[in-house]
Amino acid sequence: MLKIASFNVNGINARLPRLVEWLEKFQPDIVCLQELKADDTRFPKEEIEKTGYHCLFHGQKAYNGVAILSKEKPKLIRTHLLNDPDLDQSRYIEVEVNNLTIASLYLPNGNPLNSPKYDYKLAWFNAFLAHAQSLWNAEKPVILAGDYNVVPSFDVKDIRNAAVLVDNALLAPESLSYWRRLLATGWTDSLRVRHPSEPLYSFWDYQAQSWPRDEGMRIDHILLTPSLADRLIDAGVDRQVRGQEKASDHAPVWIKLEDQK
Repeated sequence: MLKIASFNVNGINARLPRLVEWLEKFQPDIVCLQELKADDTRFPKEEIEKTGYHCLFHGQKAYNGVAILSKEKPKLIRTHLLNDPDLDQSRYIEVEVNNLTIASLYLPNGNPLNSPKYDYKLAWFNAFLAHAQSLWNAEKPVILAGDYNVVPSFDVKDIRNAAVLVDNALLAPESLSYWRRLLATGWTDSLRVRHPSEPLYSFWDYQAQSWPRDEGMRIDHILLTPSLADRLIDAGVDRQVRGQEKASDHAPVWIKLEDQK
């Protein structure tokens, strides 16, 4: 069995004790991290390697940053999308490991609407769609995991209170259209496939008592190509991580895959 997770840590050095505790307890084989908020010189490589993981990372000072941790040594493929609209922002890393291709991505938030930030979100999303299509066309086993900054629907199963995101880029028509275009290709939304109708959240804002009130939303996703979807055993969210002291505002999402036959 292969355990794969995605976790927006919201500052890897600030959350390092929580991350190390979770790695040692959950023992995922591969972890995609987002929002490191640290350049490569400040990535805690030695501390993470002590827990038994190889690290490949693409950092950025104070903002963004993505990484992939793996028990098996990964091979770096790329650290930017083809046609990336802003090469100064660290939002994508792709590796080969365990006979699969896996990417960790941090899609732009895009707020406020009708601003350069929203235009950048759509430009990045468009470049990502093109690259995802090229990966799909290669007919290899691929995982696209990360913080997509898109809530898939207005339904309570994806967001407790959609009214809080009125005029918000996470639920804007263009964001939902791009998300649906991605799934229309055939990618499997692993968490929703395993939990088709129940509320399933991965993010709770620090404001307005969102965590105690369970005012959450699902913006962290793990998408699979068909050969991996056929191996999907389980998927879920480690909610308890969000309730810890000095926690990220995200919780890890995870899947379990059958071993390759």
